[in-house]
Amino acid sequence: MPDIVVVGAGIMGLAAAYELVSVGCSVTVFDTYARAAMASGWTLGGVRQSGRDAAELPLARAAVALWSDLGERLDASIGYRQDGNLRVARTVEEMEIIRRLVDSQRASGLDLRLLDTGQVRDIAPAVSDAVLGASFCPTDGYADPLATCQAYLSAARRQGADYRPGTTVERIECRDGRVQGVWANGTFVPASHVIVAAGLQGNALLAPLNLAVPINPHMVSVLRGMPGRQILSQVIGVANADCAGRQEPDGRFRVTSGVLPWHGVLSGGTRPVVPTPASSFGRIVERFTTVVPSFADALIEECWSGLIDLTPDALPVIDAPPEIDGLVIAMGFSGHGFCLGPVVGQVLRDLVIGNGRQWTLDPFRHGRFEGTTGDAGASLTLHG
Repeated sequence: MPDIVVVGAGIMGLAAAYELVSVGCSVTVFDTYARAAMASGWTLGGVRQSGRDAAELPLARAAVALWSDLGERLDASIGYRQDGNLRVARTVEEMEIIRRLVDSQRASGLDLRLLDTGQVRDIAPAVSDAVLGASFCPTDGYADPLATCQAYLSAARRQGADYRPGTTVERIECRDGRVQGVWANGTFVPASHVIVAAGLQGNALLAPLNLAVPINPHMVSVLRGMPGRQILSQVIGVANADCAGRQEPDGRFRVTSGVLPWHGVLSGGTRPVVPTPASSFGRIVERFTTVVPSFADALIEECWSGLIDLTPDALPVIDAPPEIDGLVIAMGFSGHGFCLGPVVGQVLRDLVIGNGRQWTLDPFRHGRFEGTTGDAGASLTLHG
């Protein structure tokens, strides 16, 4: 029987599966769709420390250290580049936001620099000279989301993990406050531990256990261009997070909107689709070309929208709640979880095998939301 069931084949679930099989656990990964079918496939793919909540920054820094040789450890090309992150200011008001960000994060020990217009263009000549300045974190970067998830999956399967795409976990079976296993496509699968890393779908499994992560779903739209000339190596964001973008190694632009209200429609299939209002794509072009003017000439090959599992404080839940022995939750990454995947995989491993005390997880406890609703008031920083 599998020792561990992982629900969700995004980067969190797959990283946890890899870490667990690497220490000898038996693991089965279930996903209603396929690997990286939702948030982990929709993302910009930023690997970012800058601009994070102070509570999340230590995890982000630990994650970046793991990204440096992740492709080698997984024996795969994951498209990781560490060319920095520029968060630009377009107005005087945004410049003040950037100044405060730099001051606070430098005080936390992060190498984050305040640049004026000329210094920004020295680093990234493709950026408009209308930009007033930016923060620059040279140790930030990006990776290929689909390639990274596939690398984790392949590495986990080489070590014996069982992967079952197209299989829905309907409920978690518990007895006397202890996990017994799961029901998946009508079949009982015994397990000593269950990791719920199913994003927006996770609450359907938690509700029968009288648990929930308060989540207010939002939407983000993405434009992806055709291969072209490489003019930009950094990930670009803006002070108010209403757009972000980068170029992939083959010159494709990958540019996102800011947060949008979700209309509630999600179609089925092996890769679910979020229908997108046409107006959102126009806003992406308008906003990003004020920062990188040459984006206006990019030939667009793909467009899609993805969903954001926004919690009230825009921080995730990473916890083994005391109410159910053997249950571990990793949900609510609020649009900036991709970077954290490698370190969260290790945290989830340690929560399962009993070494979780080495991590400072108080800001991510499930219990912090007692008495709250899914109405989130925190802001999003989506370019990572």
